[in-house]
Parts: sequence; C-alpha cells; structure tokens
Amino acid sequence: MTRSPQQPLWTPSPERVAATQLTAFMHGLATTEDFDAGGDYFALHRWSLEQPAAFWRAVWRFTEVQGAPGDAVCDDPQRLPGCRWFPDASLNYAENLLRFRDEREALVEIDESESRRAVTYRELAEQVGQMAGWMAETGIEPGDRVAGFMPNCIEAVVAMLATASLGAVWSSCSPDFGMQGALDRFGQIAPRLLFTADGYRYNGKACDSLARAGEITAAIESVEQVVVVSKLSDDPDITGIRSAIMWRDCQAGDAQPLSFVPRRFNDPLFILYSSGTTGVPKCIVHGIGGTLLQHAKEHALHTDISREDRFFYFTTCGWMMWNWLVSGLARGATLVLYDGSPFARDGRRLIDAIDEERITVFGVGAKYLGALQKSGLVPAESHDLSSLKTVLSTGSPLPHEGFQWVYEAFKADLHLASISGGTDIVSCFAGGVPTLPVYAGQLQAAGLGMATAIWNEAGEPIDCEKGELVCTQSFPSCPVGFWQDPDGSKFRDAYFDRWPGTWAHGDYGEVTAERGYIIYGRSDAVLNPGGVRIGTAEIYRQVEQVPEVLDSVVVGQNWQDDVRVILFVVLREGLDLDDALIARIQQTIRANTTPRHVPARVLQVADIPRTISGKIAELAVRKVIHGEAVGNQDALANPESLALFSGLTELTR
Repeated sequence: MTRSPQQPLWTPSPERVAATQLTAFMHGLATTEDFDAGGDYFALHRWSLEQPAAFWRAVWRFTEVQGAPGDAVCDDPQRLPGCRWFPDASLNYAENLLRFRDEREALVEIDESESRRAVTYRELAEQVGQMAGWMAETGIEPGDRVAGFMPNCIEAVVAMLATASLGAVWSSCSPDFGMQGALDRFGQIAPRLLFTADGYRYNGKACDSLARAGEITAAIESVEQVVVVSKLSDDPDITGIRSAIMWRDCQAGDAQPLSFVPRRFNDPLFILYSSGTTGVPKCIVHGIGGTLLQHAKEHALHTDISREDRFFYFTTCGWMMWNWLVSGLARGATLVLYDGSPFARDGRRLIDAIDEERITVFGVGAKYLGALQKSGLVPAESHDLSSLKTVLSTGSPLPHEGFQWVYEAFKADLHLASISGGTDIVSCFAGGVPTLPVYAGQLQAAGLGMATAIWNEAGEPIDCEKGELVCTQSFPSCPVGFWQDPDGSKFRDAYFDRWPGTWAHGDYGEVTAERGYIIYGRSDAVLNPGGVRIGTAEIYRQVEQVPEVLDSVVVGQNWQDDVRVILFVVLREGLDLDDALIARIQQTIRANTTPRHVPARVLQVADIPRTISGKIAELAVRKVIHGEAVGNQDALANPESLALFSGLTELTR
C-alpha cells in the first residue's frame, strides 16, 4: 500500500538550513572525504552506511571529540554484534564534557518553587576536581561502580563526571524508586560508593530519601561509603546510614587540578536498566566512546545544539534521557535541570521555565504534551516563547494531532522533533533532522549511521506497511553487553534471537512515503484481534481526542479462541462512564481507524499503571486481567493501581 505524500507542518527556511551544523558538516565532507551530498540528507544517510569508517571519523573530527582516535575505525560494520569500533582510541568522557572552562553557565538547577542555582563551566570543573580528588583518596579505580540514588540536581552531574574522570562506571536511579526497585538494580552491580540526597520535593510535598538509602546500604555489602547531599535540611541526621558522609565534607579541601584517566573506546561508562516489568531489570552496559560519539552526533547534527543554546529535558536520573541531556555539556550548551512535578504552578511550571531561562531546546515526553493539551493551556497566549527554536518529544509516540497542536499552541516557526530509540542504545534509531520538513505523526528520518528499517514477519524490508523496527548494521553505541553475562548469551537472546546479525528493537512501526518513521508502540503489546496486528498507539491517538478522557491503557484479552480489545480510561474528575460516552469513544475509534480497532469493552478506572520513567505498563495490565502474577511491581511508579484491574466482572462478559 502506497500513501500519498502529505503537506508538511513546518519547513525550515533556507537561512535556517544554511546556518545548521548539519549543513556545515556536509560542506566539510566535500573537502575531507571527497563526498558531496548536495544538501540532500538522505544521500548523506546512504553514504554514512556505505562508508561507516569515513562517516564516524568525520563525526569525531567535526564534534571535536577530545582524545586520540587511533588509525582504525571499525573492523567489520556488518558484524552485529561484535564489530570493534575505534579499537586503538584513547579518551575520557568527563574530559569531553569539561573541555570548556569559562564563565558561561554550564548547569542551571530549578524546581517547583522560585529557587534557582547555577554553576559556570569553570565552577563545574572545580567541583568535579574536588569530588574526583576525594573519590581517588577513597580508592576508586577504573572499572569500579558508583551508584547515584539522586534527584536531578547539580550534584548528580558532578558525581557522575567525577566518576567518569577516574574511569569508573556510573549508574543511577531516581529516589522515587521503591526499596526493592533500587536493590534490583544496584544489587546486581556491587557499587563501592552510593550518592544520595536527604530527600526531594514533588507536587509540593517533601519526600525523605534517607530511610531508603540506609536500607540500600545495609542490603548491599559492597557499598563502602555513602555521600549525602542536603536538599531538605541543612543538617540532616545521617547517623542511621552506615559509613555516611555529607557532600560538603567531601568538597571541603582545596580544589584539585582535574586529571582524566585515559580509557579505551569500549570501556564501560554507564550501566542503565531495562524497565523490569517482566522480571529483574537487565543491566545494560554502555561504552565510553560509543555513548560520547553517538550523543555528539545527535546533539550537533540532529538537534543543532551549540554553545549558544540553553538545553532542557524533563527527566529523572533513572531515565536514559538524563544521560543524553548531560552529554550536551560537550557541545558547550547551558543545561537546565528540573526536579519536581511538571504540572506545578497550575500546570505552567515548565512553560514558565522556557521564558525565565530563555530555553532554546525544550525536551519533554509525549505524555506531557498530551496532558498539556488536555489542560487547555495555550503557551503562545500566556508566554513569550521567543527563545524557543526546537521542541523534542519522546517516551511514547506523539500522535498526528499532537504535532498539529504543538504548532498551534507554541509557535509556527519551530523544529518539532519526535525521537525514538531507547535505554538499550542510550540514543536514537530515528528522530529529528533540522534541515528537513516536519510531517504530522512522523519521526523525520533514520539517524545518520543507523541502518534503521522496518521488516515484515519474513525478515524482508518494507515501506508504507507496518512491521518490526530493526537495525541491520553495527553502530558505535551498541551496548558493550549486559552485566554478569560473560558469554554474551543473554545479550544476544535479547536483541538478535529473532534474526541473527540484525538488531530487533521490539518496536512496531512503519517507513512513510516521506522516508520518515511512525512508531505504533511496543511489539510485545501489539493487539491481534482476528489475526490483524494493531499497534496500541493507533488507538491511543483516537482516545486522546475525546475531551472527557485524561488517560487510557489498551490491551488484548484472550476470548473465545481469539483476542478482543479492552480499553480502560481515566476520566476527568467528577465524570462517570456511561453508555453515551462509551458509544462516542467507540465511534471516534471506528471513524478514524477500522472496526478491528474498536474495543469490545470500555471500562473506567481511577489510575493507569506506569513505569517509573512514565511509560504505560500495558504488559502488566494484560497479565492482571488474565489472572497472571506481575513479577516485579517495584518497576512501577504506582503499583497499587494494578489492583484496579483485578477481578472486574465486565471482563467476563
């Protein structure tokens, strides 16, 4: 099936295209690599896959990666996994993020209140030097693990950079994780140090972190010392935590000159975790060079971030977008860190931050944009927004109507980039391109150097049809592997079991006539009524148009030797689901999709279970309605909501 090309919502002006770093990169290739893309992004993308060594060498050079790349770039890009990238390189991640030492703001920390803290690039380097000096005195060495149970604050970034400067490995989760959720993660990697705060504030409430930090320390024998940051009190009681010391005491000495332990390209930098909704989280190890080079490419070429930018992403330290955001220091940008509810100040807090901090690149989850739209707030009517040039969206698919609303509610001249990748690669398979038009519902293109495609069940590439998102060539940010998986079997089973030699990401999507991508949801959550595969995002898109519905989850229920679609909805306060509203929801879905998409049952619930990173826990709901146990409820932000789906009599009719 071929779809007619649609009209773009936004097309960059010739002046904006000419001023992008992507355009400068293309011009440079004409000289250094004797390749002229003629300004054609898709020609550049083809070349990046045909000549991966030349491409990634050019990215290293253009983004001014600090370190020695060595002579070799890759031994066999067709070998996935297993290709060795920059095998002779020597570099340090922290050195690249601290290459600027001037008085420009590096980090700005804001919260729900009016408080604001900031450090310059010079001050950041000094603080990292002091912390790294203290960590070295405690005996932290390359390869040691350091854990952060931290809110999104300046100290979290300082601790991570100090860890990386020594060649140690950083791993973090946010303090809203439950005790078992934190243990499921940190307990697998045996950290020597734990950084925590005495607490954090969310939705106007003070939340203690010390009790859980003490329990974590008591349960993980490898933790030798706990460093506590003051957030709720100037003098918190840390006597209940084994080997605890205050942050200020680690920073009390004279500033130490920064030094950086040289590391190899694939030495471990970060350990990130899968959501853990189907079992104990997988510990995904990401290498120093691959993370740095991929982020540099995405920030410079795909997002056009430079020293002039003020870059914000709403995230916690438990989501990969925190790691992605922090790498923006390598571009010399000012990063705006926020900790708290995004809907503080009657839903205006993050929009206020755009004007107050003159944010140029504003990143949020698609769920936030949907909630903002439902709230009736129109930022263009209440705010200036003159600094804003780019809006980034990820976490879940942004529907067509969401794209249109952003251009109506924010501003017409805006690069709206929906991006998609994941914790698995700590980066993106597809996303924004600042020189291309934006089409409703579409990620603009596959990322440079990423052999992203959509395959059918037979493992054949398809366009304008729904299928599995895959990657067919190696890329530098492919994980080093899983922690405690010495023969790599668990890693291969996770991504390469279905098609050996090809990364199967687990997303259900489509390549469009415009060569963009549409993501319809996770493959394991795809509905299959009557043998027809339906991505959950196709139904969410329609439900979001019903003003009475604030949130929803859709799953498939085994029924009479088939599968039927069940939709659960959260309604606005004070509303009850009646036959008329059910009929309107079903008709909205039917009118804009197919009869197969229409849910057999629409049921009202008070809450929708989500992972701590905010993603709908469809698999957990599906297990509950089939009477199956949900193995790891600590991976959920609101596990108590699962009880709402158990034993509903409507599911038996």
